[in-house]
Amino acid sequence: MASTNLALQNVFGRIKVGQMAGPVLILMILAMMVLPLPPFALDLLFTFNIAISVIVMLVAMNVIKPLEFSIFPTVLLVTTLLRLSLNVASTRVVLLNGHTGPDAAGKVIEAFGHFLVGGNYAVGLVVFTILVIINFVVITKGAGRVAEVAARFTLDAMPGKQMAIDADLNAGLIGEDDARRRRSEIAQEADFYGSMDGASKFVRGDAVAGIMIMLINVIGGLIVGVLQHNLDIGTAAKFYTLLTIGDGLVAQIPALIISIAAGMVVTRVGDEQNVSQQFMSQLFNNPRVIGLTAAIIGFLGLIPGMPNLVFIAIAAGLAALAWQRDQSARQAMASPITVAPTVATETLEASWADVTTLDVLGLEVGYRLIPLVDKSQDGELLRRIRGIRKKFAQEVGFLVSPVHIRDNLELKPNAYRILLKGVEIGQGEAFPGSLLAINPGRVVGEIPGTATKDPAFGLPAVWIDLALRDQAQAFGYTVVDASTVTATHLNHIILSHAAELLGRQETQALIDHLAKEMPKLVEDLVPKVLALGILQKVLQNLLEEGVHIRDMRTIIETLAENAARTQDAEALTAQVRIALGRSIIQQLYPSGAEMQVMSLDPQLERVLLQAVAGGGDGASIEPGLADTLVRETVAAAQRQEDLGLPSVLLVPGNLRTLLSRFLRRGISQLKVLAHSEVPESKTIKVTSIIGGRA
Repeated sequence: MASTNLALQNVFGRIKVGQMAGPVLILMILAMMVLPLPPFALDLLFTFNIAISVIVMLVAMNVIKPLEFSIFPTVLLVTTLLRLSLNVASTRVVLLNGHTGPDAAGKVIEAFGHFLVGGNYAVGLVVFTILVIINFVVITKGAGRVAEVAARFTLDAMPGKQMAIDADLNAGLIGEDDARRRRSEIAQEADFYGSMDGASKFVRGDAVAGIMIMLINVIGGLIVGVLQHNLDIGTAAKFYTLLTIGDGLVAQIPALIISIAAGMVVTRVGDEQNVSQQFMSQLFNNPRVIGLTAAIIGFLGLIPGMPNLVFIAIAAGLAALAWQRDQSARQAMASPITVAPTVATETLEASWADVTTLDVLGLEVGYRLIPLVDKSQDGELLRRIRGIRKKFAQEVGFLVSPVHIRDNLELKPNAYRILLKGVEIGQGEAFPGSLLAINPGRVVGEIPGTATKDPAFGLPAVWIDLALRDQAQAFGYTVVDASTVTATHLNHIILSHAAELLGRQETQALIDHLAKEMPKLVEDLVPKVLALGILQKVLQNLLEEGVHIRDMRTIIETLAENAARTQDAEALTAQVRIALGRSIIQQLYPSGAEMQVMSLDPQLERVLLQAVAGGGDGASIEPGLADTLVRETVAAAQRQEDLGLPSVLLVPGNLRTLLSRFLRRGISQLKVLAHSEVPESKTIKVTSIIGGRA
């Protein structure tokens, strides 16, 4: 027995009060449909129902994002079930005790039946019908339609939103945790609007049930009062109809409040303010509009026959509000400017302190972009730049210099430019408060906005308003904000100029970092066998062709094996590329599928090999042959791109360096591989032959 009690205590000890609240509430609601309730209990429950509806409406008005009230569809179901249960319980009491008088079903129903409609059941029927029409035809139907459309557009926009998240993740603008959280929010948003679409049917069904319950109660009350309690028809109609009207009103008013809350949740736009703040800031914030309205109402109040006092009083109130808003706007604009006193300073001689070094990486912004890079405001662009440097270090293999950011009043207000050692290498414009909708090539419609091009990749794009985000994503656009545009452009610039960013100082810092993990290997190579400058040149050669240098162990070991035979950076680079073959192929073909590559015609190969053999390091290609080679390579690379394949040209090792430098000038995305760099386990499929007519 003691063990049984102990087991029960353990079971109930694990159950928390919060976990039991939901099941107990549902069981109590269901019990009300079966068990008889006294009038006082009905008063408590009807008052509780009204309080719950008011709480739901106030919560709906104060949420910033719909997902903050994600339980709302379930709340709709529970409150609807509560009202129907109360209707069943009150119907039982009305039919059993309605012959005793208007207070047979409690004071709440009596108050709604007498005070609100003056004890006139005809007026009560009209008021009840109007409330049902407002709830059923106007609010519930409109909210249901909005939820249905929102659910459809949310589902249509999910692929575009997922692509935007993947783009931010690949660019290093967000981490894996942030990407996972944003994907979860997108899925929850779609589930929420889908649930709201279905939950709106509960309120609609509740309105229909209210009409039917009222008719059944009136007819049933007349039958019970006349046949069972021997009341005359007039008395029975008065008692039972007033009780039925009070019961209907006390249920329909909370239903109307819940419907209004549902409409507020699904119709709100924006995620910066709640409904009350948006209402005041957008409707009553323009003094000109309020003043013009006051003038119109005042003019109407001067017309003979109109209620002059009411119109003029409202016009005066609006005029006072317009004056107050105008004064607030003027005070906000007239912010004091403190001018520092001019201090006369003696002209000093020039010194070495006047010589400043150029920043390796710089970002200059116009004055409207300053909030994005303001440390005091924790600018969004600052966080993204930190993420870019971290992701670059993790993927490419070295840490780039910090990006020095400064404002430049000579630029356009929304312009920015990216500098490498003081020289501009990229520029663009970004518009805070707007979104850039980028056309990836498969959009299904056009969207209004300012046409432009994506500064990073040159894709056609449109600057759009924030309200058009969902529509643009539904059309297939990739939608990003101003800070993402700038950060993506900067990330692209850093990747494409990685070789120039790896200077002597960065190379030494990389060697010092490696020496902590493999001290003997690094000590034997640099500077005993290989100078730091040659190591830097080898790493730069790899970076110029997009080869990551994360696998520094393999690079160092390969250089240590070959540095005794040659100090030529090009020859050492070729040996390192062979050692990194698997990594290079994995970078180009991450799926592990067969390599679909372009190749040279054998006759063209022989001609080029003869040129290399005869010219040594200064080998050159005959101009006519060069034009043909470039033209056919461009066409073949375009075919590869159309098929969704990387543009890879496979050539003999003796030709790789020559063709890579020559062809990369006109085809930036082209990768030239040597046969010796391909692992034996890889399957090669030649998709194009270049130079067949050479």
